[in-house]
Formats: sequence, structure tokens, C-alpha cells
Amino acid sequence: MIVLNIDDDLEDRQFFREALREIDPSITCLNAESGMEALSLLHGQFPQPDYIFLDINMPMMDGKQCLKALKSVPEFESIPVIMYSTSTDTREIHECYDLGAEDFLIKPHSYEKLVNDLISIFAYSKRSPI
Repeated sequence: MIVLNIDDDLEDRQFFREALREIDPSITCLNAESGMEALSLLHGQFPQPDYIFLDINMPMMDGKQCLKALKSVPEFESIPVIMYSTSTDTREIHECYDLGAEDFLIKPHSYEKLVNDLISIFAYSKRSPI
């Protein structure tokens, strides 16, 4: 399984990668620091990721703009995008769903919660690796 994590925060990316490694060491975790970098990476990536986890608050191209761009490209539109953010604003969460997000994960403060949240997302997905 391949997962792309798009987040401008290095510590958050490392935290996320470690959680994936605990779930299944065979998961490949690709990282991008911005929406623009992610789109560039995806255009050259084969095979495509099974999941994209996308932060909302990023400079240059925020997560919602990146989500719109992802869903407008036929090669990427079927990849499940899970918004992964500190935002708890219900209006913003609904907007992400309206833009095509498959799920919305509020960034947890504990490693164990992140592992459990990821296991839950994977378990209920059509592309479940576990």
C-alpha cells in the first residue's frame, strides 16, 4: 500500500509516518510539503497512492485548493483523500466533504490515538489493507 501525506509541518509528517510504520511496516509513505509539490509528485508517481492524507492549513496552496485540483484530474479523482487537520470548524469540514474528501481526521495529540484513527479509516475503506 502507498500513502501520500501532504503537510507543511515536518514533525507532523514524521509522527504520521511512524504511526503508519507501526500499523504495517510494508506501507510506503510518500511526503509532500505543499499542495503544489504533491501535484507535481503525483504526475510522476506510478503506481498512484492508495490514500492521500491532506492538511488544510498550508502556505501557497491550501488543502482545499489542493483537493479541488486533485479531484479535477481524472488520474487522481478516484484516490480517497482524507483531510488531516487541526480544524474543528464544522463549516470547513462540510466544505471539504463537498469538495470530494472521503473523510476528515482531526489531528490527534497522542500517537496511540493517531494509530487507532488510521486503523479505523483503513478498516472501513474500500481499499482496506488490514
